Amino acid sequence: MSTPTNPFEAMMAQAQEMVKTMNPALESFSPKGFEAMWPTMPKEFMEMMFGKGISKDGLDAKTRLLITLAGLTMLGAQSDTQIRMTVRHALEAGATKDEIAETIAMMAMFAGIPSMNRAMEFAREVMDEAKDEDSET
Repeated sequence: MSTPTNPFEAMMAQAQEMVKTMNPALESFSPKGFEAMWPTMPKEFMEMMFGKGISKDGLDAKTRLLITLAGLTMLGAQSDTQIRMTVRHALEAGATKDEIAETIAMMAMFAGIPSMNRAMEFAREVMDEAKDEDSET
């Protein structure tokens, strides 16, 4: 292992060594596995919690989730887990794959093409998984 050149790298290297010592299995830990443990909320529950339950004339759950997806893309698409979960919930709330793709694509003007591409990759992962599940049933 090379000697870190800045304090942050040194701190991260030290933390990795501590993790290896305490639990060697955590060396290859990936938080992506936790996504599968979080259930997809039914559309009716999303409507009750986030949609028309608050204001009968307010935004529906699908629209709220598309806005959330746009915001996550605007932040530079840094939150891969949140983007994948938002896409999954948007599909459950009735959003089409085209609506999801259009929401992300529209953010290229505001967040830049790299953010749009990154968010689109995460969304594509979820949509491909949904396609695989549909073909199995």
